[in-house]
Amino acid sequence: MSFYQSLLEATTEERAYLLSAPMIQRCFSGDFTLDHYVAFLQQAYHHVKHTVPLLMAVGAELPEKKEWLREAVAEYIEEELGHQEWILNDIAACGFDKEQVRRSTPAFETEMMVAYAYDAIRRTSPLAFFGMVLVLEGTSINLA
Repeated sequence: MSFYQSLLEATTEERAYLLSAPMIQRCFSGDFTLDHYVAFLQQAYHHVKHTVPLLMAVGAELPEKKEWLREAVAEYIEEELGHQEWILNDIAACGFDKEQVRRSTPAFETEMMVAYAYDAIRRTSPLAFFGMVLVLEGTSINLA
């Protein structure tokens, strides 16, 4: 089984759980306001600003037998640079104060997700991060 197939299998429940989140369900039912969207973007900002540091941690923790992944991680880092600023710009385009969002504190759930990602990279495996990426980015791509 390929790594991708293993990742899909291992994250089946998590992907289903994300789709059942109240915010996602509100989108499906049409009960989603601009305030909801900006609240969503605010939490997205608080986790996306960690993507590059998390990927750097992945690269730093890769064992020699996974050296072949280091270049892919470096390319991914380059692609992700500045995405948190895109989110802040979207918030400003919605008429909200992006600097207030930059200074804000993440929700407990967002903070725990980010903390878990750092911890999993260091304590479990640097490859653990890719499960979270698949669930978050894969779900957003599928919904789009």
